[in-house]
Amino acid sequence: MEKFTTLTGVAAPMPIINIDTDMIIPKQYLKTIKRTGLGTALFSEMRYNEDGSENPDFVLNKPAYRNAQIIIAGDNFGCGSSREHAPWALLDFGIRCVISTSFADIFYNNCFKNGILPLVVSPEQLKLLLDDAERGANATLTVDLEAQTIKGPDGGTLHFDIDPTRKQILLEGLDDIAGTLKADPAISSFESKIAAERPWL
Repeated sequence: MEKFTTLTGVAAPMPIINIDTDMIIPKQYLKTIKRTGLGTALFSEMRYNEDGSENPDFVLNKPAYRNAQIIIAGDNFGCGSSREHAPWALLDFGIRCVISTSFADIFYNNCFKNGILPLVVSPEQLKLLLDDAERGANATLTVDLEAQTIKGPDGGTLHFDIDPTRKQILLEGLDDIAGTLKADPAISSFESKIAAERPWL
């Protein structure tokens, strides 16, 4: 999994409440078990017209936001079903960070498992970030995970909280298996001790 340390990128404003996983990646794209190739289907029902052409009014189709790496979203982002394809699609499009006032628990956990940073901020902070994101090509934010800061285009800085364990997982780029293997010496030591103390097990 790719490490997340500092990200500087364009932030796309998406002030929609209750963006669910079916909006992020509709059910017809769930047949694959590959983590790649889903970026073109991200937000497809909002992003494309019925004839397959792009909807010019959708934020990620606008020239300034086509290469966005950050989404500034409304409350309760990622609600709905527990499909892990949702963070896969975001990551394949190029999104490494989603900022909202709240996330659905399963989606939130899946983001960390896939190298995406989901940041929870206050409503007041979200309003400031949405204002920054409305600047189009100038809507560049810098997210520093180590320092736990978000720096806006004018240099203003917001601080965010994050669980220390989750923070370390992203900083080191560890998925669940890699995280477990990191503890292999302690696990092996424990197993050897138990085997010696209780050979009948």
